[in-house]
Amino acid sequence: MKDLFGKAILDYQTDNNPQNLVTETSISEEDEMSVAYLFRNYSQMPQVEQKALQLSKGKILDVGCGAGSHSLYLQEEDFDVTAIDISPNAVEACRLRGLKKTVNTDVMAFGDEKYDTILLLMNGTGICGRLSKIGIFLQKLKTLLNYGGQILLDSSDIIYMFDEDEIPSDTSYYGEVIFKITYKGESELPFDWLYIDYDTLKTASEANGLNCDRIMEGNHFDYLARLTIKE
Repeated sequence: MKDLFGKAILDYQTDNNPQNLVTETSISEEDEMSVAYLFRNYSQMPQVEQKALQLSKGKILDVGCGAGSHSLYLQEEDFDVTAIDISPNAVEACRLRGLKKTVNTDVMAFGDEKYDTILLLMNGTGICGRLSKIGIFLQKLKTLLNYGGQILLDSSDIIYMFDEDEIPSDTSYYGEVIFKITYKGESELPFDWLYIDYDTLKTASEANGLNCDRIMEGNHFDYLARLTIKE
């Protein structure tokens, strides 16, 4: 991994000639993304993200923290928050921004501490990669959750991007895409990314001992869900 996404974040934080990221997926053409968006404050965040932060409680784990904007807000609200990301450059940027607890790790390899709130925002299910891995992914999150705790995640139902005759067959799930990132002329190796519709998430959650409730819907086929351990 060249860690280009993290490099863009660190370049922005250190004012090292930051440039737009170029993203492309298996179902969409190239698009430019401003790295500055990742450094947004609370008032600039989508309502789904604001709601997740409002519902956060206790000891918090921010999974896939990116530039750390969600964690910074919570830290400023006096929460005990740990921000983790697989990107070493992103984690360094978070540290430079003032986050007190940062860890460079894949959540699937993360330790055995437990949390009251686990956040997975900006399409938090994306890091799962494939629908076939959702059970293992949810089981791992369960091991990190305190009794009475919650997982708050957002995702999108991207079926709107397909014509009826374009939806993949039963052998694959339409929310599985391949992502490509280019930054400053360098290209990252393509990686799997998962968008999951609410009904599929609910079915997977219940199969893995979790309650799943839709807290709210966003403005663009997205939603916020809360997962809790079944008693």
